[in-house]
Amino acid sequence: MPAVPKEPPQKFILLMLSSLRKAFFSIAIASAAINMLALTGSFFMLQVYDRVIPSRSLPTLAGLAIIAATLYIFQGALELLRSMLLARVGVSLDERMNRKVFGSLILLPTKMQAPDDGLQSVRDLEQIRSFLSGAGSTALFDLPWMPLYLILCFLFHFWIGFTALCGAILLIVLTALAEVLSHKPALEAAKSSAARLGFAQAARRNWEAVVAMGFSGRLTEKWTAMNEAYLGNQLSAGNIVGTLTTIAKILRMMLQSAVLAVGAILVIKQEATGGIIIASSIMVTRALAPVELAIGQWKGFVAARQSWSRLAKLLDLIPSEHRAVALPAPQKELSVENISLTSPGSRDFILRNIAFKISAGTVLGVIGPSASGKSSLARAITGLWPVVIGAIRLDQAALSQWEQSDLGRHIGYLPQDVGLFDGSIAENISRFAKDMQSGPIIAAAKAAGVYDMIVKLPEGFDTIVGEGGSRLSAGQRQRIALARALYGEPFLVVLDEPNSNLDAEGEACLTQALMGIRARGGIAIVVAHRPSALAAADKVAIIANGQLQAFGAKEEILGTSTRHSAAVPVRLMIAGEDVSG
Repeated sequence: MPAVPKEPPQKFILLMLSSLRKAFFSIAIASAAINMLALTGSFFMLQVYDRVIPSRSLPTLAGLAIIAATLYIFQGALELLRSMLLARVGVSLDERMNRKVFGSLILLPTKMQAPDDGLQSVRDLEQIRSFLSGAGSTALFDLPWMPLYLILCFLFHFWIGFTALCGAILLIVLTALAEVLSHKPALEAAKSSAARLGFAQAARRNWEAVVAMGFSGRLTEKWTAMNEAYLGNQLSAGNIVGTLTTIAKILRMMLQSAVLAVGAILVIKQEATGGIIIASSIMVTRALAPVELAIGQWKGFVAARQSWSRLAKLLDLIPSEHRAVALPAPQKELSVENISLTSPGSRDFILRNIAFKISAGTVLGVIGPSASGKSSLARAITGLWPVVIGAIRLDQAALSQWEQSDLGRHIGYLPQDVGLFDGSIAENISRFAKDMQSGPIIAAAKAAGVYDMIVKLPEGFDTIVGEGGSRLSAGQRQRIALARALYGEPFLVVLDEPNSNLDAEGEACLTQALMGIRARGGIAIVVAHRPSALAAADKVAIIANGQLQAFGAKEEILGTSTRHSAAVPVRLMIAGEDVSG
């Protein structure tokens, strides 16, 4: 698979199309030869009627038949070659864009809220590849040759050419109508398709709650309504294209008969021969066939064009970043400098003027009421959400100065919604490293206190976790995700509700893991509701209403937390007693 150049999106697209220019040129040359060879039938009939029949010469007929058969074979071979080239162009386009599309699919939530199931870019690339490999693209290459056939019709006779030209104009009008009338239904169908697939994915993801609380029937009704809207838009677009395709087909047959009628009149008036009648009829059919095919494939063309437009916008939204200088691994501190933050695609501030600094060997606990902005702060510190105002720095270097792939090696992150990937435990812990090595994987598992649990499984580290980690319990998933966060001993480890699914043993292992990060000179940030997660913390930050209410040593903040009770409705558990703070 070819490597993807790290270029700005527009330049990348231009380079990609430029790299395919030779293939398109070859297809254009093949199309020229095919359309020239397509004249074989017309001229064969012309020679048969005007030469062979009057002269009654069988040798002439045999010679013409051999020539025609040879030309037909070449035409078939070229059409096969063109279809194979178009299919290869589609595959090549997919190969060149799939990495960028998949990367954009992952990074899109950092820029905006995805309105569908998030897989639209993958479907768009598939739509473009399918169109290039289908009959619709061949029609586009054949359309420019329609004037040649019309000129030849005029050379046969003016009225034959005029009749063919009128038919061509009518078909072009139908093509324009197909564009105008099918655009909106096709667009609505694409939107409703994305919405219904997103809804289906959400229902599948939350099936336990749906079945347990018995509202699957109501979800089914909602799905049915969404599906009916989608089918209605699809049916509307299909009816438009189908109607215009039928009209085009009838019009082409009528035109073919009209050419025969005009030719018959010209023969009666002795202005043309019988061969011209048959030849011009075949030629008109060939001239208008690409237009009829284009109308029939217009729905696919519109879909491919919309897909290309969406992909171009997506690549513009998420540009490739390439830094000439790779920064060294951070070792000293994390500083949050008066940041204000919004969620991607929103203008409403979630956090305002958050500022603090922590040095290596520190464990910071972040507490506060629900919806106060704690998880948003975690996303900002890990570089998932770009800050609007201010900066977050590792050793004085802003996160924006790092490439995400390089920054990720120095960050461990355990999100609130734990998700594993279908693969082995070893693959998940190693973050699917190409050169998995046992040492770092085992070290991460032991640091997370999950080594004994893993080796007790029948297949140990080779255990397949299933989609989303479905073969494991919630606690096992969370502990393996913790090991993934600790893999490679990253300098900064951010844990969002790391003990939400842990038992007492798991919480003890979590505390040991945090103490291990502090001992090796790393920084750990723990977002928590349960105070047990703060056992290893030496600093605490309290966030409420999107602002930093307090920051300092744990003993100092928790000891004076009653001062903040009016602003921070947080319940802390200290020494087995409930203390409002």
